[in-house]
Amino acid sequence: MNGSRIAAVGHYQPAKVLTNADLADLVDTSDEWIRSRVGIRTRHIAGPDEPVDELASHAAAKALAAAGLTPADIDLVLVATSTAVDRSPNMAARVAARLGIPSPAAMDVNVVCAGFTHALATADHTVRAGAATRALVIGADKMSAVTDWSDRTTCVLVGDGAGAAVVEGADVPGISPVLWGSVPEMGHAVRIEGEPARFAQEGQSVYRWATTKLPALARQACERAGLTPEDLAAVVLHQANLRIIEPLAQKIGAVNAVVARDVTESGNTSAASIPLAFSKLVEQGEISTGDPVLLFGFGGNLSYAGQVVRCP
Repeated sequence: MNGSRIAAVGHYQPAKVLTNADLADLVDTSDEWIRSRVGIRTRHIAGPDEPVDELASHAAAKALAAAGLTPADIDLVLVATSTAVDRSPNMAARVAARLGIPSPAAMDVNVVCAGFTHALATADHTVRAGAATRALVIGADKMSAVTDWSDRTTCVLVGDGAGAAVVEGADVPGISPVLWGSVPEMGHAVRIEGEPARFAQEGQSVYRWATTKLPALARQACERAGLTPEDLAAVVLHQANLRIIEPLAQKIGAVNAVVARDVTESGNTSAASIPLAFSKLVEQGEISTGDPVLLFGFGGNLSYAGQVVRCP
């Protein structure tokens, strides 16, 4: 095989929906305040009996079904998450056990909001190298578990969920070379740390970096795919804040692309945000098989990773 491709995608969100009005009962905020600053209307929140691996397994099962595959067809499981409670067994091993995948390599990838695009690149490299045949790549986070619900600067942002993709070998590459990197001196800008672990960020620093530096990086990712931004059918950025997503898409120059705005109904789901939004675009028929789609994650560490994929 000369490359790999995404064969199918799937997503999952918990049933409980938390509205802006609900948040106004918890902290000093309002629907207008939240919408005007981050564009979020609702978010899904997992219950205490819904761990990260359960969210991930639901999304993965849907991707497998969409691909017409069984768990036995998978030999690599990668879970991008930064909200796993335990160190071992990792989320990938737990997902494999839940789904009945016989003997996969099972690894977690912790690159926070850019986790899925890092994991997708890792799966692409592994399949092309012949070390795996088919991979499940999952982004799953339970941000509600690491949120201070008395802090209105962060609790209005977060949501829980998962998205998954099946990656397999292909004669014609459907995943372009990744553009990835980090800004280590800004690693403090997005944090999940402490005991108990709590999410915190320097929102203005992230906003300035994303709106000034990321457009050029996104265009470089398109160049690595041999495309221009005008060729893109869709742009799926990390769903951090609608006030970041909309100007970024414009600055990238993707004038013909559908722009994912799932943040409005899902909030910031960290590593889940890109596969969740991508899967919804596919499910809703907003993009078609073979369409070029830019996926670009950024956030904690401050890390970033992006690639152009072909719609399954």
